[in-house]
Amino acid sequence: MDRLRRHIKRRPNVDWHAGQIADPVSRLRFLRERATVTDTSIPRQRSLARYLVPPVLLAVGLVFLLLHSPSRATVNAIVVHPAWHAFPEHHDRVPEVWLVESSGGLETYSNGLRIDDRFQVSNRPRSYLVFPAGGGAGVAGREPVGIVFHTTESPSAPFEAEQNRTLRRIGESLLEYVKRQRAYNFVIDRFGRVYRVVPEGDVANHAGYSVWADDQWLYINLNQSFLGISFEADTEPGQEQSRISEGQARSAAMLTEMLRSRYKIRAVNCVTHGQVSVNPSNMQAGYHTDWASGFPFHSLGLADNYARPLPALWAFGFETDAAFYRNGGIRLAASAKMAEDLLAHDARLAGVSPQAYRKALQKQYREHLSEVRHAGSEDAE
Repeated sequence: MDRLRRHIKRRPNVDWHAGQIADPVSRLRFLRERATVTDTSIPRQRSLARYLVPPVLLAVGLVFLLLHSPSRATVNAIVVHPAWHAFPEHHDRVPEVWLVESSGGLETYSNGLRIDDRFQVSNRPRSYLVFPAGGGAGVAGREPVGIVFHTTESPSAPFEAEQNRTLRRIGESLLEYVKRQRAYNFVIDRFGRVYRVVPEGDVANHAGYSVWADDQWLYINLNQSFLGISFEADTEPGQEQSRISEGQARSAAMLTEMLRSRYKIRAVNCVTHGQVSVNPSNMQAGYHTDWASGFPFHSLGLADNYARPLPALWAFGFETDAAFYRNGGIRLAASAKMAEDLLAHDARLAGVSPQAYRKALQKQYREHLSEVRHAGSEDAE
């Protein structure tokens, strides 16, 4: 608390007012709102960052270390953390992609992407609430702001020429099932063909109970605000290597590029189901763990979001258990470790124990979830 207060602009009774705030989350936000920039080397557009972090190290067997230095930047919002600025900004620079032709249920785009619409089915219109990172009531939205990547976890056959008939049969059966369930917005089959199932303006039932956060917003129940893209593939517990085909990777890169261009989706909000899935009944992260540690972010032109601290923990107070680490793999485990470090750091700034601070975050999550439900945009798992 003393370190934080050294960077607070000395106004009458700031410390006294902070002491009157019982809730540690609100107390920390109050103090940050009165903080003063102390490092002029930080660009103004990044002035929301609380402190800087050196480049994150990713290697097998290596655990991420987070160096805290709150004196380096403005301290003013609960969910703004240094890892949002650990990657070059070019990952948010997407070339314009436009529709070239639409004929016979097939769309062709300027970057080479082709989308098959033969299995398209409508669902309820997209409408959601997001919550300001600095606190406040939910804000309504209708355009998708992120992408969640999934695997279908469906039966498969060896990816060999001799298996063409079987591969086609399994793929068509999968698409019919996804259509009935309205399970994803897009499916990429084993051959790399892209199918639109639920149109982007409608909600697909892909993420269930889920959370994410960036430097501006908190996101709850991502069916409503994020698009769902699923690969015809499966995931084993702890899997660290991608098993998708080269054709799937190329198509996914083009599809992601098109969606980011059309909807101005930020790279930080292109995430995997394993990163966002939660269980509110026991406040555990990782209810589903598809793509937990094996997603090829760089192949899709994205920054490696595994190198960011897991928002479910530091922004919402969720916890992890042995199953999470067993099924999530080393990269998701490292992300969780970073998040626990951040939560402990925030608790110190708020002057409370990590346990008390986690409870305050969980209370805030439940309040936000209640607001989402009251707005009529609840998702069933």
